[in-house]
Amino acid sequence: MLTWEEDTKHALSSHSNNGLPTNRLAEVPTQFSAATAAISSVAAQPISVQAAAQKLVASVPPTHQRIKAADKRIINGKTDVNQLVPFKYKWAWEKYLATCANHWMPQEVNMTRDIALWKSPNGLTEDERRLVKRNLGFFVTADSLAANNIVLGTYRHITAPECRQFLLRQAFEEAIHTHAYQYITESLGLDEAEIFNAYNEIQSIRDKDQFLIPFIEAISDPLFKTGTHEADQTLLKSLIAFACLMEGLFFYVGFTQILALGRQNKMTGAAEQYQYILRDESMHCNFGIDLINQLKLENPGLWTPEFKAEIVAMFHQAVELEYRYAEDTMPRGVLGMNASMFKGYLRYIANRRATQIGLETLFPNEENPFPWMSEMIDLKKERNFFETRVIEYQSGGALSWD
Repeated sequence: MLTWEEDTKHALSSHSNNGLPTNRLAEVPTQFSAATAAISSVAAQPISVQAAAQKLVASVPPTHQRIKAADKRIINGKTDVNQLVPFKYKWAWEKYLATCANHWMPQEVNMTRDIALWKSPNGLTEDERRLVKRNLGFFVTADSLAANNIVLGTYRHITAPECRQFLLRQAFEEAIHTHAYQYITESLGLDEAEIFNAYNEIQSIRDKDQFLIPFIEAISDPLFKTGTHEADQTLLKSLIAFACLMEGLFFYVGFTQILALGRQNKMTGAAEQYQYILRDESMHCNFGIDLINQLKLENPGLWTPEFKAEIVAMFHQAVELEYRYAEDTMPRGVLGMNASMFKGYLRYIANRRATQIGLETLFPNEENPFPWMSEMIDLKKERNFFETRVIEYQSGGALSWD
């Protein structure tokens, strides 16, 4: 919860609504309290007395100072969160603009070929069908968890307006992703109860969600507020869990599997949407890492040896959970891949995420077994992996798998 110094009792007190900060423009500056009291005491007096009281108010010099960019902070800031400019964190604003330029909607994607393939008895193998349903079962609730973490937790505690702007866009994109998975599920005529309850009924999916939920609950608790060493570390840990481990690790088995189908000209409509989602999530991950590093820079005391050891343990646990999920989704080799290949891939990704936030390499000598995924993830205004159209900074409708 955003907090500011409250050592002054205002005549008109400032309250917060469910942990959300009120607009401090409505607060009564200290030097006005005496004048306010004076007006109250003479409210029933003759007009001449009231005029004198009003003159007293007018004589109080204004003390409002315009915000300086240098005074902004990622957390525990005391500048007005409602004033976007002047910019301090221009990287956040630029990422916000980039995500807006990437806007897309699921219904723009034609699912006709996917529907025909799914309905054909020989269109997909049973292993491929299992893979698709497990993917949807995880993702339909995963993005809802990510959105809840933003709107119920992270957003309340970040005091940099530029970063809040990105978080609002990110939450909207998480909703679009949930919409996409629902659109695929409905288009294929899948059992919606089976897909949407997978996070309760499939152990490998449930284990990942149970790993994440405590990090949401910790910062969405109405009684939680930053401003102490322990609380600030709790927020930092939650940011790492979602940026580095959820969006930066837990999503990549699913992305790789569905995009591998697309590379074989199967489920191309679903694969197209997954490529848009991969593009969005890559931006979310990069923003989250920048946010983490900026928070560390402004609060170096949080990054203690003991805290780093906790984060390393979280990384190891996340890699193991995602590997179990890979084993569950593909118990046998499929699409030229197997679960063992994903063990190396997950360790490779974990190394990247760890070093991006200032940790040591966790798994030495790991290489990427899926170099084609790196080409997709690292795409920078280049050709689409499958076609010749620019896809990074334009509307989603330009992406084609034909």
